[in-house]
Amino acid sequence: MEKIILFDLDGTLIDSTDAIISTFHHSFKELDYNFTGTDNDIKSLIGYPLDIMYQELGIEKNLVEDYIDSYKNRYRQISRQQTELLDFAKEAVELANTFARLSVVTTKTGLYSQELLEHMNIMKYFEHITGREHVKYPKPHPEPIHRTLDLMNIKQTCNIWMVGDTELDLLAAQSAGINCVGVLCGYGEEETLKQHTPYIAENSFEAVKLIQEL
Repeated sequence: MEKIILFDLDGTLIDSTDAIISTFHHSFKELDYNFTGTDNDIKSLIGYPLDIMYQELGIEKNLVEDYIDSYKNRYRQISRQQTELLDFAKEAVELANTFARLSVVTTKTGLYSQELLEHMNIMKYFEHITGREHVKYPKPHPEPIHRTLDLMNIKQTCNIWMVGDTELDLLAAQSAGINCVGVLCGYGEEETLKQHTPYIAENSFEAVKLIQEL
């Protein structure tokens, strides 16, 4: 029976920390918001949708869309220069491609994610990307996973795996009824990830090797 692997992006395959943090600061400056928090405050929210991130950082709900527009305009300009593949990520995808079908499930904008992966020359390994604009409810809701599996025409769930670095990824997988591996190369804490899955790996390559063996 074929295996399906769904990858998160930030903290799982790519490191766009610098791009995300600098873009938040750009939007704060552009819209005259006196941000008194730290870069770590921003970093701790990576993985959540932008609207939630901005509200957690002090932006009033009725102003969030303006900040998101500013963010997206800036992020698209700088993301390629300030984003890189995590160690062993390319090897992970190349190995996974030898025994599984692959797609991406992310809270990033799908269009920008595709551009990044094409720039990094690994988009060719993925059948679909489900991004924030494609769903009403992002992770930890199962909708992004369900949408991706529908696009892949997958009906069974026993050999489907989600690989992600945060609690959001693992909760979405649980809600969708699929397996999951937590990776320690991103933003999630090991103890938190262990609360949701017995499968923990140092990075995406180790996660893929684990899935291959199971």
